[in-house]
Amino acid sequence: MKSTIKLKQKTLITLGTLIIARLGIFIPIPGIDHNSFYSNMGQNGLVSFLNIFSGGGFSTIGIFALGIVPYINSSIIMQIITKIIPELENLQKEEGELGRQKITQITRSLTLIWAILQSTAIAFWIKPYVFNWNKYFIIDCLLTLTTGSIIIMWFSEIITEYGIGNGPSLLIFQNIVSGIPKVFMEYTTNIYNGKTTINIFFLLILFILILIVTILIQEGQRKITIISARQLGKIQELNPQSYIPLKLNQSGVMPLVFASAAMALPPYLLQLTSNNTIYQLCYLFFPNNYLYLPLYCFLIITFSYFYSSLILNPEDIAKNLKKMGSSIPSIRPGIDTVIYLKKILYKLTFLGSIFLFIIVLVPSIISIVMKTESFKGLGITSLLILVGVSIDTAKQIQTYIISQQYDNIIE
Repeated sequence: MKSTIKLKQKTLITLGTLIIARLGIFIPIPGIDHNSFYSNMGQNGLVSFLNIFSGGGFSTIGIFALGIVPYINSSIIMQIITKIIPELENLQKEEGELGRQKITQITRSLTLIWAILQSTAIAFWIKPYVFNWNKYFIIDCLLTLTTGSIIIMWFSEIITEYGIGNGPSLLIFQNIVSGIPKVFMEYTTNIYNGKTTINIFFLLILFILILIVTILIQEGQRKITIISARQLGKIQELNPQSYIPLKLNQSGVMPLVFASAAMALPPYLLQLTSNNTIYQLCYLFFPNNYLYLPLYCFLIITFSYFYSSLILNPEDIAKNLKKMGSSIPSIRPGIDTVIYLKKILYKLTFLGSIFLFIIVLVPSIISIVMKTESFKGLGITSLLILVGVSIDTAKQIQTYIISQQYDNIIE
């Protein structure tokens, strides 16, 4: 009974926080011609990409327009500099809970700085759509958006600590889900304007297949069997439950996020310059040109390797195995284990990134064949996020229920 009550409390805290975070997006900043701004930003690729994470906040410019974006940027920066600066790496690994709290505090400070920078950039970006643009509006916009971003960061921490699931991930999940009805309505309208029921059924089957492949990629893993010191010489008695799980897509959705953001820049840069050379160079990387797909594939592979190196370090795994008195069968501890793990990781990362690129192509191919653009509204990046967050949240709920059952049995 106690576990059920606690689970209900966690669920209510999570849902209540998500609802408040969603409502704040629709509270507009005063002094902006929102109708004109919304109509002009509708076809902006970069804004459309940022709206995935802000739930349409960059199109409405509400008080929560920045959403969780500054916090995500700060978290990524912290992951990078932690690997670069030895003091921060030692703080994270050796200081335990106190070290993690210090890292969290630094991330919060970076979020504030990042929110101020983005708020200032937005204040100047929306100048053509402001009724009375002056220093007072800039200060008002900066304070409003920055405060909104810090509140969203606080909401994400509340969900992570007192609710269910990972706060930042659930906020992004909510923002993506909120845009699905609009995409579905537009796509249904386009279909019924000239498509048949057979085509609708065909697209539904394809969508289910994409979903299945996405789940397989998210959950696919290579199990590296390990053996303890007391089992040496008894290979036939290896425990199948003793293994190191190396995921096929170790870096998750981040390579797609980075690659999509980079590919959204050329169309945006064309709006900032009239130079003919820059225009021709940027135009080569538009979706309909031959350099678009090779560059997209290269970026996905590059970011996959980069982000995998941040998440998983073979040297750390080898050290931990040595401390536990365990090893990989037929592989010597130390440098040989590191080399072996690196080979496995490189192969898995390459395969995972190629699979990501292949499934990224499917919606575009369907859109071309069906002669509709609406299908692209719910891209593979969004689908991967939805699948990943759903699986992780479901696992956390399941783990929480099991742990509470054990507690009840002990009591």
